[in-house]
Amino acid sequence: MQGRSFFIVVPILTAALACNRSMSPASPSADAAGLGALAIKGGSKEQHVNMLDACDPETFNAVIGPGTCTRPGGGVTFQNFIDQLTKHGTIGSWRFTPLNASLHVGDEFVAFNQGGEVHTFTEVEEFGGGIVPLLNQLSGNTEVAPECNPATLTFIPPGGTYSDEVEEPGTEHYQCCIHPWMRATVTARGR
Repeated sequence: MQGRSFFIVVPILTAALACNRSMSPASPSADAAGLGALAIKGGSKEQHVNMLDACDPETFNAVIGPGTCTRPGGGVTFQNFIDQLTKHGTIGSWRFTPLNASLHVGDEFVAFNQGGEVHTFTEVEEFGGGIVPLLNQLSGNTEVAPECNPATLTFIPPGGTYSDEVEEPGTEHYQCCIHPWMRATVTARGR
């Protein structure tokens, strides 16, 4: 049954890769150390969150297609990725960091893709599944987040960034709509 599921994954991830080819590279303000950081920018703060993964280019590209993983050699093989996800419903190497951030209205939240795969950094009302049925099934995210609509997603390639200004107080949830266990929560307060 898992073998047949790969036929679902390949077209969806291939489409995601095709969508991101025109994305711009990372901004110079991205946190190259791999840790979330606060930077002051024109009187407001900028919180960095990093999207991380550890894909093995040889095996991911062989199964899903060329260009799926652009990391230098090594990493988690595709079969090990599937095995870990099947066993744990998550994979620690695929994550957002920090998981929680606290900002003020007017501050900017910047996500930087430091991994080798395409990710999304999508604001969702509630965490849920994404656009890859097999990954939803294996991670236990069977109810897809409505915001994970392929037609409206912004795909962030390795080295790319996504930013969002905090506009109102409250709690906001962000997830990767490809790897739905990758999540972050932002709490915003008034100035």
